[in-house]
Amino acid sequence: MTGMKKAYETFCKVEETLVKVFLMGIVVFVFSSAIFRTIGSPLNWAVDMSMLFFAWMVFLGADVAMRHTELVNVDLFFRRFPDKAQMGIYLLWQVLILAFLGMLVAYGVPLTIESSKRLFQTMTISYSWATLSVPVGSVLMMVTTVIKIVRTWTTKTIGRGGAGECC
Repeated sequence: MTGMKKAYETFCKVEETLVKVFLMGIVVFVFSSAIFRTIGSPLNWAVDMSMLFFAWMVFLGADVAMRHTELVNVDLFFRRFPDKAQMGIYLLWQVLILAFLGMLVAYGVPLTIESSKRLFQTMTISYSWATLSVPVGSVLMMVTTVIKIVRTWTTKTIGRGGAGECC
């Protein structure tokens, strides 16, 4: 199990690095595009590349956010319940998240296949590279959610996440 945990921790670091690279890429592409447009030589491909990076940054970033924090939580309301009720609500909420993510995968895969013939306007790559972020990111968030459910079930405490927490 330690080898699997180590591999997952490495994956988490790679994922976080990718999110940072995508964000920085978007900033560079949009800024460069604006500068070059101002001087009369627009970089039309930069907008498409930004859209591609944005799609992946959103879904990978959502997985990172789910791992580090309680992404969706109404704490003021939640804390008024007894501990056992909090546990039940928390686990129910995680199951609902799993169901929603499952629907994103179920609809995202056909969308990716359908988008395979569509190309970005200025690049010769398929738009399915952008739409693939939906099912891939959703599967990654499902893994994160299952880890949270298992951890909560085995420790009988609701994990609050935290900086650096991976698994």
